[in-house]
Amino acid sequence: MSLRFFSDQCVPAEITETLRRHGHQVTLLREVLPIRSPDPVVIAKARELGAILVSLNGDFSDIVAYPPAQHLGIVAIQLHNHPEIIPRLMEGLVTFLGRYPAQDFYHGKLSLVEVHRVRIRQ
Repeated sequence: MSLRFFSDQCVPAEITETLRRHGHQVTLLREVLPIRSPDPVVIAKARELGAILVSLNGDFSDIVAYPPAQHLGIVAIQLHNHPEIIPRLMEGLVTFLGRYPAQDFYHGKLSLVEVHRVRIRQ
């Protein structure tokens, strides 16, 4: 089953390409919004597209500013300025997505993706 993602402008191409290679639909921010769009506009566009937001922007990890229950899903990639971990991080994320292939599973959840785990906050 294919998931729908909306990729924030800060997400490396390697991440979006991996998601696509595994059969997921990915809309890039630059395809539908100006690159410097403010965060509330970005999250609103994800909702409008019926997509899970994928971002490296730490602001989207703030459950006070962006309560997970109000969104269709946020995947917060935790690179910590170490792009060399992307391949291992994506192996874990792809495995996780395979375990939970339904779009509805991600509604109301913040998924914090680290190299050795995916943590869910609701």
